[in-house]
Amino acid sequence: MAERSAGGGVQSVERVFELLELITDAGGSATLSELAATAGLPLPTIHRLLRTLVKLGYARQLPTRRYVLGPRLIRLGEGAGKQLGALATPVLRKLADEVGETANMAVLDSDQVLYIAQAPSRHSMRTFTEVGRRAHSHATGVGKAILAQLTDEQVRGIVARTGLPAATPASIPSIEGLLADLAIIRELGYAIDEQEQELGVRCFAAAVPDAPTPTAISVSGPVSRVDEAFGERAVPLLQAAAREISGDLALQHA
Repeated sequence: MAERSAGGGVQSVERVFELLELITDAGGSATLSELAATAGLPLPTIHRLLRTLVKLGYARQLPTRRYVLGPRLIRLGEGAGKQLGALATPVLRKLADEVGETANMAVLDSDQVLYIAQAPSRHSMRTFTEVGRRAHSHATGVGKAILAQLTDEQVRGIVARTGLPAATPASIPSIEGLLADLAIIRELGYAIDEQEQELGVRCFAAAVPDAPTPTAISVSGPVSRVDEAFGERAVPLLQAAAREISGDLALQHA
């Protein structure tokens, strides 16, 4: 019979998901000894669980003996992302109507932001980010809003793995500059993409509180329309929408 945990769950299942999350937190790759040190479980137990995950395709072992996330997780992640996006889409549509610009939603996935939902502006000249697109977190409004939820150490780890490639000349070029920007974002409660992802486009973004994975929403458009006055009007609506999505998520998991 499966061993029960103190919280009433199945202990082996809890440990499996703990290992997957630890591999994710390590940047998608970890050794057996690294997992043992972090998880506080005996090496034989971790090895047995990893062997099962590898057999099922939820983990892979590289020739270097490091364990990485497996391809079967992609389908699960895509399905979860679609559900989260579907839940948030009505709120994004309302937000887009209120501010008159395109609204997006993205999550942190494998050190990048993954766009999972969008409500387009009604303007003929508007921004468009394809759902399913990935981008570097340091050069997007949603990405910076997400990074601001993490510790500086976690941000340094992401940058060490991905670098800081410049999408435009306005992209943040250094880790010191990024951390300084994130400190301001934490204080203000929202992020601004000042043409850092695409020239001619400005974006305001806010984190979704208490989301199951780091998540943010944004409104974006051409700099000719998305100016300081727009931000003063749009940011409170953006933050209210983020809280509404957070509440909807809480109801789903109640």
